Amino acid sequence: MVSRRFIKKIIVYAQLRTWNHRRGEVLSYAHLYPKMSRPQDEMAEEGEEVFRNLTEVKKSQIVMPCHANHRQELSVGQLLKWMDSTACLSAERHAGCPCVTASVDDIHFEHTIGVGQVVNIKAKVNRAFNTSMEVGIVVNCEDLFSDSHWRVCQAFATFVTHNVELTVQLRPLVPRTQEEQVEHSLAAERRRMRLVHADIMKDLLTNRAFQQVEVQEAEKAVPAERTQVESVELVLPPHANHQVNTFGGQIMAWMENVATIAASRLCNAHPTLRSIDMFHFRGPSQVGDRLVLKAIVNNAFKNSMEVGVCAEAYQGEEPLRHINSAFMIFEVCDRDGKPCTLPKIQPEPLEGRRRYQEAIARKKIRLDRKYIISCKQTEVPLSVPWDLSNQVYLSYNNVSALKMLAARNNWVLNSEKNKVSLYTLEQKQVLSFKIEFEADVPAERAFMVLSDLSKRVEWDPNYEWVSWVSVCTDTGPSLMRWMVQDFILLASRRPPCDSGDPYVIALRSVTLPTHPPTEGYNRGEVLCAGFSIMEVSNTISYFNQASPEVLPYISTDIAGLSSSFYGTFCTCSTFLQDNRDNPTPKDQPPSSTLNSTLL
Repeated sequence: MVSRRFIKKIIVYAQLRTWNHRRGEVLSYAHLYPKMSRPQDEMAEEGEEVFRNLTEVKKSQIVMPCHANHRQELSVGQLLKWMDSTACLSAERHAGCPCVTASVDDIHFEHTIGVGQVVNIKAKVNRAFNTSMEVGIVVNCEDLFSDSHWRVCQAFATFVTHNVELTVQLRPLVPRTQEEQVEHSLAAERRRMRLVHADIMKDLLTNRAFQQVEVQEAEKAVPAERTQVESVELVLPPHANHQVNTFGGQIMAWMENVATIAASRLCNAHPTLRSIDMFHFRGPSQVGDRLVLKAIVNNAFKNSMEVGVCAEAYQGEEPLRHINSAFMIFEVCDRDGKPCTLPKIQPEPLEGRRRYQEAIARKKIRLDRKYIISCKQTEVPLSVPWDLSNQVYLSYNNVSALKMLAARNNWVLNSEKNKVSLYTLEQKQVLSFKIEFEADVPAERAFMVLSDLSKRVEWDPNYEWVSWVSVCTDTGPSLMRWMVQDFILLASRRPPCDSGDPYVIALRSVTLPTHPPTEGYNRGEVLCAGFSIMEVSNTISYFNQASPEVLPYISTDIAGLSSSFYGTFCTCSTFLQDNRDNPTPKDQPPSSTLNSTLL
């Protein structure tokens, strides 16, 4: 029997339809939700937000007891499932076809989430390459009673299209806002790091320092075999997506479960997951698979331990298929939230000792990535010690800092003379300047010429190039002098990753213990400097965050009392013209597309 309420809805709908038909309109949700369908120019007149990323997906979930662990805190495995599903929806919204998780970068969990609090997850595509795309994920927590919000973690996941019939070519993503432009640019840098991640690990393990690491014998060391865990899970339809492939987040949730058990067996306490290293999915898993999960503690440090987890799948009598391997870092905290001292681990012979040494190498890489990449530019020590194991991460920080500085949209034109413009930017008590000029030289040629720091003295009389510093490589950092100071600079060079990207030459100071300050000179610091060269317009921009050592020498230009910058960059333009057709010097280090060249 039809209810009166239903009949009333039909009558109202018919009246609206008739009314709109008389006006020549069609009934749509626009009448019910006018703000969602109004033209953008009409919204702009009212001062409302005009643009929203079409790939952005948001998810809000209140934490229920069924989502929590024994301490009434949200299980990290459950959080990973929510993050993965949200990011997948964002990727598929851009691709227009099914997508699967290929890899996830390091995740550092800053805070825990309690029962009754709200998890807010936001995911959006940062950049699309040919068949893969990077999705940025931000997780925040909200307390409904105190109205407080805080950051839980941030992650970058790579998704690939999954179409068995044909290869899908992804359309480019056009960034609109300043924040999107920065993330779009940095996505190319993060992609470079993913490609060389395995090589960094191999190079580090071949280092003699790691080969000579010996297992420290301890009286009360816990045998590693005691921490071993093995569990089997049957993949059912609720564990899979609409393509019957197992959710990557579901696999990670099962892996987190066995890793937590392994960590608990070492410390006889309830551990807290602090971070997960970068991991890659080696192959897909489908409904009906038996997923074999194995975990063991690889190494225990003073306040943390690394647990290695492996996921393999099979159906029937077929051999095991390697799905994924991950390394998770746990801590045990006391009632005050301070990390407790952990017992030593006694690794198994052969394979156990190999995992023991690799855990030490991964800890080194993890610290480099966390404190060089994850920190804001103002939080990174000025002269970070350079070595082969962290050169990729220093390069990332170097290039990303310059790209973020160049992407600022609040530069103020200070002075202009014959198409040479000086801009300034004040932010958080840091003064930066940009000099912009044009040169009738192909961008690639200007990139190669300006990359050679030994030639800078020919157009900038204030600098004196001293020598390449040899450090276990064919080329080392560049030792330069300026005024009464000397510098050891790391120059990271990047050709465009895509059409529309600039050529980048980023400079920053590094430390080499073998090269103290030159006698008679003070050791200067370069926070962030370098060139950005646009291929289309032949516009060259030079950026510099003025350190206290440099500021006295440029303050007259910025105050308008001098135009020495004009003469210097006119000379630079002439220098580029003179070297337009000259061959690149043979002794110049080659440009690298995967990692920075140390100059």
